[in-house]
Amino acid sequence: MRIVFLGGTETVTGSKYLIETDSTRILVDCGLFQGYKWLRRRNWQPLPLSIDKVDAVILTHAHLDHSGFLPVLYKHGYRGPVYAHEATADLCKVLWPDSGKIQEEDAKYLGKYGLSKHEAPEPLYTAEQGEKAAKLFRTVDFRQSFKVGDIHIELHPVGHILGAAAVILRSNGKRVGFSGDVGRPHDLLMKPPAPLPPVDVLMLESTYGDRRHEENNILEKLADIINDAAKKGGPILIPSFAVGRAQLLQHLIVTLMDEGKIPRIPVFLDSPMAIRVSDIYRRHHEYHRLTAEQCERAEHVVEYTHSVDESKAIASQQGPHIIIAGSGMATGGRILHHFKHWLADHRATVLFSGYQAGGTRGDKMLQGMENIKIHGDWIPVRADIRILDGLSGHADYAELTDWLKASNIAAGTQIHLVHGEPNALECFRDYLSEKTQFSVDIPDYMSILHIDD
Repeated sequence: MRIVFLGGTETVTGSKYLIETDSTRILVDCGLFQGYKWLRRRNWQPLPLSIDKVDAVILTHAHLDHSGFLPVLYKHGYRGPVYAHEATADLCKVLWPDSGKIQEEDAKYLGKYGLSKHEAPEPLYTAEQGEKAAKLFRTVDFRQSFKVGDIHIELHPVGHILGAAAVILRSNGKRVGFSGDVGRPHDLLMKPPAPLPPVDVLMLESTYGDRRHEENNILEKLADIINDAAKKGGPILIPSFAVGRAQLLQHLIVTLMDEGKIPRIPVFLDSPMAIRVSDIYRRHHEYHRLTAEQCERAEHVVEYTHSVDESKAIASQQGPHIIIAGSGMATGGRILHHFKHWLADHRATVLFSGYQAGGTRGDKMLQGMENIKIHGDWIPVRADIRILDGLSGHADYAELTDWLKASNIAAGTQIHLVHGEPNALECFRDYLSEKTQFSVDIPDYMSILHIDD
């Protein structure tokens, strides 16, 4: 067996791993590169190693940096099966067409105003291609064994988001694991990651390989931020990931209102994708901590804006109000239009609630940049920029290590650190090398790992 690292190496995006045996080729994850422009350019490069001709694709979860390149494979002719948990499939059926639509709209906008070096800029893929790609799904339950060629496969729940799983492969007497993104043991929304079975080799995510999560009262801190912002009379703009984060934020805000800890101000979920995802979380509530009733309570308090006209109408809202809109790293979506309207106003507050990859607008704003480019215009940043730590769906380095120990991963097991920025990878390697007896390595982009039979 050999593994080719086609993405998710020395960065937190573009997760793709090609696994080959003598008779079978599968792809574990098929993610978009995001963030820095030099990374995003990889999405447009010719498909590496004929990955459009693999026998199957296995997805750890629905986030676009793990799944969002699949419509590109479809565009280039892939018609094989895509295996994932049912909840992951349901989420991708929303995410992929929405991603394609945003790319179409961005391409049209760039072309209309001559903001691209291409005369007729094209989207990476269209909404229609996203819809058609989603028809390739074959859903499997957690811990259900299935087979592609000579490779036996199982999915094991790891928290993080709805449907997220570690992928365990078995072939020729070797067991290889791909952690995907691993959740936290005491996450406010998701259940804790389940222990893994023993493996010989594990590809382990390292997003928080150099950081510990702060121990703080999330509800208290969120209440302080909202109350401070409300006193200024302006909006609280919350860029949010549509999957998981938007649902948790609604629940927290509604809880604070019901407990009388923040004023009952208007709350808008201005993301058609997050609205549909919220319904999926309600339908699959058995896989997370909230009840169906708690999900429905948020839907009754928060105003959902579906259409563009409804979104534009929010601009006329007076007084303090809250807008939750995509995207989480401010790389696109409706939040950009709210930024253009409010970012230069000192009464506004921008609240980031998750990890911001290097090169994204979110990262630049947290670094204190005075002007941010949006749709070709440079917007001055006069709004108050805040961060709500502690909501991350990623386990930190200590939590990941505890998870490995709970999984009975044997001493000497090969661990290859993926899905992390360079400093996080190096720090996590040092930590594991000091605290455990694992054999730890950091693979390079396009490197090849041979696993002896």
